[in-house]
Amino acid sequence: MWKTKTINCAKNLPAKPPMNKIKIGRLTLSSPIICASGTFGFGEELRELADFKSIGALTTKTITLQPRPGNPPPRIYETEYGVINSVGLENPGLEGFLKEKLPGLKRLSVPFIVSLGGFSFGEYENLVKRLDAQAAVKALEINLSCPNLQLKKIISQDPALTYKLTKSLRRLTTKTLIVKITPETDDITEIARAVEAGGADSVSLVNTFYAMAINIETRKPYLGAGYGGYSGKAIKPMALYRVFKTAQAVKIPIIGGGGIETAGDAIEFFIAGAAAVSIGTLNMSDPAGSRAILAGIKQYLKKNRLTGVDQLKTIC
Repeated sequence: MWKTKTINCAKNLPAKPPMNKIKIGRLTLSSPIICASGTFGFGEELRELADFKSIGALTTKTITLQPRPGNPPPRIYETEYGVINSVGLENPGLEGFLKEKLPGLKRLSVPFIVSLGGFSFGEYENLVKRLDAQAAVKALEINLSCPNLQLKKIISQDPALTYKLTKSLRRLTTKTLIVKITPETDDITEIARAVEAGGADSVSLVNTFYAMAINIETRKPYLGAGYGGYSGKAIKPMALYRVFKTAQAVKIPIIGGGGIETAGDAIEFFIAGAAAVSIGTLNMSDPAGSRAILAGIKQYLKKNRLTGVDQLKTIC
C-alpha cells in the first residue's frame, strides 16, 4: 500500500528576501530612514512616541563647543505650507552633551549620528577630536549649512572653504563623516564635489531655505530673529532637484531630504539618487511617521520585486 507524504509547502518556499542594509562609511543602517538634526532632540525626548524599529539612525541636535541659548523667541512660525524656524542652535555645548545627553543616546536601540556646528575651523576641529575619543559615537554630521545664525556667509556656500574644512576634519577621525550642505548656493554640485574631494563618507542635503513671514498688523517679522529656515512639503521639489543634480556629480552616498512626508516622497528621492533619506519636519507633528514610510517603501519594493532602495536609482 502506497503511503502519501505530506509536504509543508510554506516550509519549503524560499525565504523572503530582506531589505538590503545601507552602508554609509562604517555606519550600517537597517532602514534607509534617518531622522534629521533639530527635529528629534537627543532621542530620549521622543522615546515614548517614536517607532525606533523603523529608523535606521537618528541625528542629534547640533552641538557646539560652548553652550548656546539660541535665538530670541518666537523661534518657530507655521505657514500654510511649512515651518520657518530660527532656533539658532540652542544646545548644552560639548561638555553638557557628554555628561547629560550621550548616556541617554547609548541606551537607545538605534544608531545615532552626532551633529556638530562651529564658528571657526578650530571649533570644528576641537569637537571632532573630542568625539573621536568616544567609542559610542560611530558617526559625525558636520553641519555647514545652518541658515539662521546671522552669519555673512555659510561655509558650504564656498567650495574652497568646504574642501579645506572637510579635509582637515577627515584627518582627525576614522569615524563615519557626513557633511551637511546648504541648498542656498549657486551650484550645489560644486559644493558636493568639494565634500567628496575632502574625504567625507557622505554628503547630506538639503538643509532649510532662507525664509521669513511678516505680521501685517504689527508690521514686524513673526520670528524674533527676523528670518529663519523654511522646511516642509513645499520645499520637496527643490530638494529633489538638488539631490538629482548632486547624484550626477559625486560617487559618495547621498542622504537626501526635504519635505518628505510619505513613502512616495521617499521613493522619489531614491530614484533621484539618494542612498538614504532624512525625515525632518514630519517628526514635529508625527514622531512615529517613519513607521508608515518604511512600510510603504517595503511594499513598493515587494511589488516591484526589488530587494533594496539602491535598485531604485534609475534617472541619474
